[in-house]
Amino acid sequence: MSRWEPNTAERLAVAAVELFAERGYTDVTIVEIAERAGLTKRTFFRHFADKREILFSGQDAYRDMFADIITGMPAEATPMAAIGAALAAFAAGFADERREFLAKRQSVIAENSDLQERNLLKEAALTAVMADALRARGVQPPTASLAANIGALALGDAFERWLQPGNRASMAELAEQSLRALGAAIETLR
Repeated sequence: MSRWEPNTAERLAVAAVELFAERGYTDVTIVEIAERAGLTKRTFFRHFADKREILFSGQDAYRDMFADIITGMPAEATPMAAIGAALAAFAAGFADERREFLAKRQSVIAENSDLQERNLLKEAALTAVMADALRARGVQPPTASLAANIGALALGDAFERWLQPGNRASMAELAEQSLRALGAAIETLR
């Protein structure tokens, strides 16, 4: 086993997702993940609390990023402009070379009800952070909640489309398209 190499957490994540995709989430142990990554069980636990966390790491940083961007927008920015800026910043981190890994990860989540529940909780927490950030900007609660939910829908739609085989549009383009399409759909309800 290697003592230290860069990108340990990423190596563990790649090893875990590969194993989960091959054998199923419940049939893979932490020891097997560590061994696949060329590391020890102890190293695994330095980076992740359990094997579920390996699929959901980084969520706190994403939520903080959304909150910072939304609250940092100029005072004249509309709620949807603030949400759009946060989505654009988030989407900019989706590199094409990560698409295959993230598609496998989503397949693993889709095949396990406990992981689906965790994913829904993650999405709800992000929506709440967006709504809270908008309220901190002085947006009234119903408007803040609606804008945050539209942002979450746009993000989910863009992510699903980004993962589709053959898609070559960037996550940022897809997020902008989704947000615009949802805004247009709301206009038709008037």
